[in-house]
Amino acid sequence: MEKIKVLYISQEISPYLPETEMSVIGRNLPQGVQERGREIRTFMPRFGCVNERRNQLHEVIRLSGMNLIIDDTDHPLIIKVASIQCARMQVYFIDNEDYFQRKSTLADEQGVYFEDNDERLIFFARGVLETVKKLRWPPDIVHCHGWFSALVPLYLKKAYSEEPLFQRSRIIYSLYNDSFTGNLNKAFKKKLMLEGITDKHVSLLNPPDYINLSKLAINHADGIILGSADVDPGLKDHVAKEKKPVLEYQPAGDYVDLYSDFYDNLLNGSFNVAN
Repeated sequence: MEKIKVLYISQEISPYLPETEMSVIGRNLPQGVQERGREIRTFMPRFGCVNERRNQLHEVIRLSGMNLIIDDTDHPLIIKVASIQCARMQVYFIDNEDYFQRKSTLADEQGVYFEDNDERLIFFARGVLETVKKLRWPPDIVHCHGWFSALVPLYLKKAYSEEPLFQRSRIIYSLYNDSFTGNLNKAFKKKLMLEGITDKHVSLLNPPDYINLSKLAINHADGIILGSADVDPGLKDHVAKEKKPVLEYQPAGDYVDLYSDFYDNLLNGSFNVAN
């Protein structure tokens, strides 16, 4: 029997970024699922504060070299990889000199969110999906963590809907208490467009704030996991309204088997999944 393949797309993974609720899950969940007999691939952004020398990142030449066009500008896609030896787990990093060389993640030292975060999350989502295509690795489950991965469900359901590699993929979006303040760039809706996506699909992004971005991800996901105990109540209400299969918050140490069972139930059609 072929192993179930799980693709993890994470905003944060420790030890590459400081320990948070999300980064610890991003580190431990893939290992736990792999130890339960699943195949995994794990991706995160190569934020400039990730220490390449200490973590022994190196470029994967055969996967790099593609250009992604965002707002009529070419942006080279660079893929790096590192290994967490004790977990027998590789992590792929999406990199680009324009977007990921600054020495902080999403905001500057004064806590002001970067003006180009909209383009950075577009680049990250598309970079992951194009790299998975190059790997020729068809995921059964695509599990997204954090708002920086929030465009992946939309892209998979609309822009990549005819891609054979993703035909059987079921998408899970984990909600955390990870909101950002203010709005993304006002041109965000225009910049994210790809063939297969219409104005109607992104009409929800008015304004392009954390709540609406999260709702967009929820609407195009097949299942939702509450990764934090204090997820925004309005988002929890939206999940219920959309009648999405949901796994409630699970305390640290108890979640790997429950997440794995949730994957199986989604793949086996045990839920009435809304597309």
